Amino acid sequence: MLSNQLQNGVETAKLIWSRLPNAEDGSDAEGDEDGVLRSEGFDAVESLDYEVIENYAYRQEQARRGKLYVWYNVGVKWFFALLIGIGTGLAAVLINISVENFAGWKYSLTFKIIQTSYVAGFIVYTLFNLALVFSSVYIVTQFAPAAAGSGIPEIKGYLNGIDTRGILLFRTLIGKISGSIGSVGGGLALGKEGPLVHTGACIASLLGQGGSTKYHLSSRWLQIFKSDRDRRDLVTCGCAAGVAAAFRAPVGGVLFALEEVTSWWRSQLMWRVFFTSAVVAVVVRTAMGWCKSGKCGHFGSGGFIIWDVSDGQEDYSFAELLPMAIIGVIGGLLGALFNQLTLYITHWRRNYLHKKGNRVKIIEACLISVMTSVISFGLPLFRKCSACPDSDSSIECPRRPGTYGNYVNFFCSNSNEYNDLATIFFNTQDDAIRNLFSAKTIHEYSAQSLLTFLVMFYSLAVVTFGTAVPAGQFVPGIMIGSTYGRLVGMFVVKLSQKTNIEEGTYALLGAASFLGGSMRMTVSLCVIMVEITNNLKLLPLIMLVLLISKAVGDAFNEGLYEEQARLRGIPLLESRPKNLMRKMTAKEACGNQKVSYFTRVVKVADVANILRTNNHNGFPVVDQPRNGETIVIGLILRSHLLVLLQSKADFQHSPLAVDMRSQSIPIRHNLGDFVKPVTSKGLSINDIHLSPDDLEMYIDLAPFVNPSPYVVPEDMSLTKVYNLFRQLGLRHIFVVPRASRVIGMITRKDLLFEDNEDSGSVELQSTSVRGEERAGSRVRRRNSEVGSPLLNGLLE
Repeated sequence: MLSNQLQNGVETAKLIWSRLPNAEDGSDAEGDEDGVLRSEGFDAVESLDYEVIENYAYRQEQARRGKLYVWYNVGVKWFFALLIGIGTGLAAVLINISVENFAGWKYSLTFKIIQTSYVAGFIVYTLFNLALVFSSVYIVTQFAPAAAGSGIPEIKGYLNGIDTRGILLFRTLIGKISGSIGSVGGGLALGKEGPLVHTGACIASLLGQGGSTKYHLSSRWLQIFKSDRDRRDLVTCGCAAGVAAAFRAPVGGVLFALEEVTSWWRSQLMWRVFFTSAVVAVVVRTAMGWCKSGKCGHFGSGGFIIWDVSDGQEDYSFAELLPMAIIGVIGGLLGALFNQLTLYITHWRRNYLHKKGNRVKIIEACLISVMTSVISFGLPLFRKCSACPDSDSSIECPRRPGTYGNYVNFFCSNSNEYNDLATIFFNTQDDAIRNLFSAKTIHEYSAQSLLTFLVMFYSLAVVTFGTAVPAGQFVPGIMIGSTYGRLVGMFVVKLSQKTNIEEGTYALLGAASFLGGSMRMTVSLCVIMVEITNNLKLLPLIMLVLLISKAVGDAFNEGLYEEQARLRGIPLLESRPKNLMRKMTAKEACGNQKVSYFTRVVKVADVANILRTNNHNGFPVVDQPRNGETIVIGLILRSHLLVLLQSKADFQHSPLAVDMRSQSIPIRHNLGDFVKPVTSKGLSINDIHLSPDDLEMYIDLAPFVNPSPYVVPEDMSLTKVYNLFRQLGLRHIFVVPRASRVIGMITRKDLLFEDNEDSGSVELQSTSVRGEERAGSRVRRRNSEVGSPLLNGLLE
C-alpha cells in the first residue's frame, strides 16, 4: 500500500515537472509576442513620437476644430484623470485586501497547528507560501512576462521617450495585480508599491487607447487621444496614482511623479496629477472605512501602509544630531551596496540563469520561497523568549502570530512571554514595520535579534530582487532601514539614559536613510515619509538623513532604478549631460554616418527597398525646384511610410508633384490612421504585400512630411543638443551646415499675442519687415550697428 502511494506520488511529480514550461516550449516566442527585452543592447526598444507632426493632414484637422472641441478635449482629460484615480484606487484595495486575507489565513492556520506540532505547522506554513509564490511566478512567466519586477524603470523609460514593448498591455495589468498578490502574500522579501506604480500606468495607458482590442474590451468613444504626448500625460497621472494608493500619500505621489519618473512637466499636467492623487486618496479612505465594519475578513484596521508615530518622540536635543547623521551615512553605504549587489546578481540572472527558460525561473522563485519560509519560521525557534512588560502597560502582551501589534508569542514556554525575533520575522512586513516604529516599547527588542534580522532580511532582499515575480523595493527598504535605525536608537538610549528618546523615531529615520541611499530620492521621499507616519515634527530630521544618505550613495554608484534601467537596455537620457559632451559638436556626434533620404516624389520600389535595408525610424525628404538647388522640405516617419504602403490609396502613375497651394488636395487619411498602438510592434515592412505593378508606381510625400523639424547647426555643442533633445522630448534632430543667411529673429515680445475677438485673427506685436518702409529702415539701421550684411529682417 505504501509503495503504491509512493509510486503514485512520484508519477504525479513527474507529470507536473513535464508540464512546466522550458526553453523549448516557446518561451522565446512568448517573449517576442509581448515585446519583452531580449538583448542587452538597445535593439529591442523604440523611441516615442512626442513631437507634433505638423503635416498637411494635421493642419487641416486643426483648422476644422473649433472652441467646442477644445473644451471637450480638456473635459475628457479631466474625466480620464478621474477614471485613473478610481481604477488605481480599486486595484490597490483589491491587492491589499487579498494580501491581508491570505496572510491572515496563513498565520491563523499555522498558529492553530503549532499548538500541537511545530513541525506540522512549519510544513503547512511553507506549503502555503510556496503555493502563493508558484501562482505568481507561473502567471508572470506564462501570461505576462513584462509584469516581472517593479516596472518603475520601464515606466521611467516610457516617460523619458522609450517604448519598451509589452509593459502597458492589458495582460501585463492582470499579471501585475495577480502576481503581486501571490508574491507579497507568499512572504517574499519584496513589496507591492512598485507594482502599484506600474499598475496605475497600465490603467492610464489602457484608458488612453480606448481599452484592449485583443480581448474585446475597447470602446470607440474612449479612443480620443491618438498621440504619444497625450498618452504620456495619462501615464504620468497613473504613476502618481500608484504611489498615492500604495502609501495613502497623495502629495507624495505627485512629487514622486515629478522628481523620479517624468522627464517633462508643465503646470496643466500638475493640476490633473494632483486631482488624480486626490481621487485615489478618497477611494482608499472609503474602502478602509467600509472594511472597518468587518466586511473584509482579516483586513481589519491594518493593511494599507501607514504607520502612525504621532505619539512618538516630541523633541530632540542637539546632541542627537550626531547619531542621526550616522544613520544617514549607514543608509548611504548599505543602499549603495544593495544597488551594487542586486546589479551583479540581476546581470548573472539575465545572462546565464534565465536564459535556460521559464522552468528555471519557476524553480528559482520556489526555492527562494522555501528558503524564506525556513528562515522566517526557523530562526525565531532559536531565540529565547522574554517576559512581557508590567501588567499596567497600555500594550497588550502577548499576541499570537499574524495579528496586529507587538509582543508575539511564538515557541515560548510561558503564556506571559513573547519572542522578539518572531515579532518582526514571523509576521507580515507591514505589521513588522509598525512594530519597529512603535513608541513606548523601549527594550522590546534585543540588539542580537535586530542584528540577526538585519543580516538575514538584507540577504533575502538582495537575492529575491530580480526574480520573475512582481517586486517592489519600498517596503523591504523600510524594513532594512528601520532595523538598523532602531539599533542605533537603542545605543543612544543606553548611553544618554534619557526617558524621552524613542527607539521608534530612530527606526523611522533609518528607513528614510536606506531608501535615500538606494533610490536617491529626496523631496518626494521626504513627503511620503511624513504622510505615512503622521508626524510633521520629524520633517527636519528626515531631510537631514536623506541629504546625507543620498550624498554618500552618489559617491559609489547611481540610484537603483537607473542601474536597473541600464541593465535592461533602456537608454535613459538623464537630466544632466555628460561632461565629455561639452567638448563635442553635433557633427562629431553624427560621425561618418550616411543619411538615408527620400525625394519628394519617390518610387514605391525605392521606399520598400530602403525600409527593408535599414532600421531607421525617420527620413529627411528633399526636393529640387527648377533652379536646381536641393532643399530639405521635412521629415517623414517610418510608421507613416508603412501606412502609405499598406493602404496604397496615395499611389500615382505619374512622377509629378501635387500642388500644395491648391485647396482641393484630397485627404485620404486622418490622424488616427498613423497612430501606432501603444507598446506594440505596429506595422512591419514584411507584413505588406506589394505587387510588381505597385512597385512601379510613385508617392508624393509632401502632404505627409513634418515640414518643421528641429534643426541645429553642425558646430553646436553636444551639450546644447542634449538639453534640447531631452527637454522637448524629441526623436530626431537634423544637423545642417552653418546657415548662409538670416531671414528674421524672434524675441520674447514676438511670442506675446492677443486674441482679436472682433476679427477672430491673431495679431502679433510685430510683423514682417518686408513691405513696410518704416520697419525696413529700422532693420537697416540695426544691420549697420551689428555689421551683418546677411540679415534680411528682424522680428521684435
